[in-house]
Amino acid sequence: MRLTRRKAIIGAGGGLLWLPLRAGRAETAYPNHLVKMIVPYPAGGTTDYLGRLVAEQIKTGLNATVIVENKPGAATSLGAEQVARAEPDGHTLLMATSTTLAINKTLYRKLAYDPVKDFAPIALVAGVPFALIVNPALPATLAEFVAYAKSKPGLAYGSAGNGSPQHLGAEMLKSAAGIDVRHVPYRGSIPAMLDVIAGHIPFMVVDLQPALPQIRDGKVRVLGVTTPNRVAVAPDIPTLAESGLPGFELVAWQGVVAPVGTPRPIVDVLAGQIGKLLADPATPERFKTAALEPLPPSTPDSFAAYIKAEVDRWAAIVRNSGAELE
Repeated sequence: MRLTRRKAIIGAGGGLLWLPLRAGRAETAYPNHLVKMIVPYPAGGTTDYLGRLVAEQIKTGLNATVIVENKPGAATSLGAEQVARAEPDGHTLLMATSTTLAINKTLYRKLAYDPVKDFAPIALVAGVPFALIVNPALPATLAEFVAYAKSKPGLAYGSAGNGSPQHLGAEMLKSAAGIDVRHVPYRGSIPAMLDVIAGHIPFMVVDLQPALPQIRDGKVRVLGVTTPNRVAVAPDIPTLAESGLPGFELVAWQGVVAPVGTPRPIVDVLAGQIGKLLADPATPERFKTAALEPLPPSTPDSFAAYIKAEVDRWAAIVRNSGAELE
């Protein structure tokens, strides 16, 4: 007897699963060709690191051929647009960030994709903590720094760019502490941090991972991390909330999405693989090494609801900052 349809052997338990990719088209196995993980940042950064962890899990878990393709530019919009326009068959994925799926919605006057309507959420992966750092010549505690900033209206701060989480985090600090500070955007965190070290700008909010070596070497002073709890990689650093800014919280997040219309069985299979990665006993140490924080387990549906809530939450922060991009 000749088979007219193929079955897919996929996922935990090795069960048989039918995966219709298009109405009216033959059902087929997933994955049946190259899977691309699009990372909307250059190679070597935190998002790239996470994208490669997820890609490796999909590769081994589904016996798939998976590559990571770095597509930086336009505050992650170039990579996001590529995935939004891709075939919705589970073979093109995006290692998305809170910038991609929440901040950009309000930051850009015209955005080439819709964070809510153009993607099928799969799973949250990890959180990215930030830290408030100052040049070592500045006061040593948060309270002293706030007093210092109030005595010097227009104090400059650096960021990774207009509308970046680092920029918005400093604007949150400005509002929470009641200080008058001035934004100086850079092309990335590292150039800005180098200017903090050199004393050209006095402070910034920076992602913790690249700042840690500078903190440990005494090249910058850290006044606190932006997470609600102390981070695993640096438990000696207090939170800004416990240091005098109750309720202060800034955590960027990273998650995986596919183009909207990707069949739910494929989404569920991929979510299962990410769940396996997060449940792996080796993952917490991998996250700790990269200064990443675990997030509560998610499902495709809970992640979708989370994205919608985060669009609204970040909208208020972006509007208060005055940041806007074409």
